[in-house]
Amino acid sequence: MNSFYVFNGRKIKRFFFVLAAAIFAIGVIYVESDNISVFSEDNPSAIYSVSTDKKQIALTFDISWGEKRAEPILQALKDNGVQKATFFLSAPWSKTHPDIVNAIKESGYEIGSHGFKHDNYSTLTDEEIRKQISSAHTILTAMTGQEPKLIRMPNGDFDKRVLSIAQSLNYTVIQWDTDSRDWKNIGVEKIVDRVVSKAHPGDIVLMHASDSVKQTHEALPLIIKELRNQGYEFVTVTDLLQQGSTQGTEVRDHASLQKSIEDAGGL
Repeated sequence: MNSFYVFNGRKIKRFFFVLAAAIFAIGVIYVESDNISVFSEDNPSAIYSVSTDKKQIALTFDISWGEKRAEPILQALKDNGVQKATFFLSAPWSKTHPDIVNAIKESGYEIGSHGFKHDNYSTLTDEEIRKQISSAHTILTAMTGQEPKLIRMPNGDFDKRVLSIAQSLNYTVIQWDTDSRDWKNIGVEKIVDRVVSKAHPGDIVLMHASDSVKQTHEALPLIIKELRNQGYEFVTVTDLLQQGSTQGTEVRDHASLQKSIEDAGGL
């Protein structure tokens, strides 16, 4: 008996699109292998999340410009009883906004470095990388009275050279496992859903407090409420690192693979 199948054109197209996206992601990971690291004693690494059984999560905020969004975000954290969070501050911005830097410090939040110029450090020479990190370090130390130990590179960009130089300057490079995408102003509901749906114990959440984000201060109360309902405790990045090191667990890069697949698939 003869038989035949009728294939749905859209399904075929979608199948090949997903397949192409997966192949592309694998290719990106191979090409960008210098950017993917696993925590170890021997190799410099960037930390995306911490393996822990405790339902602890770190909200982190990058600031590199503007003065309109930081204070509403600080107020949202205060109003909702979040006593611990980590802010990564650009040094030039900090110099021109000492009042906001002081407000972050007085609120008891952790302050890390977001570097000096907002450039991709992987494109710089070793000397330039060292100068960028050191210049920011000097400024932030003078302004806060404490030496920052954590750094998030501008644009989240790094390679092995950047990691090695940062480590030599006594810095730990911090990335993120959950990107709220608040910087795209995708809408309050979508920001909340991305953070809440992807949250996991030991997660580091990327958010921003620069003027480019218009919805973060509105999304925060909902994020905080939902995560608390799930039993999460808000801690600093340093708190997470101490938890992970106490257990002697690996800190793995979960973000690059997921981001590559999402970007390839247009998600």
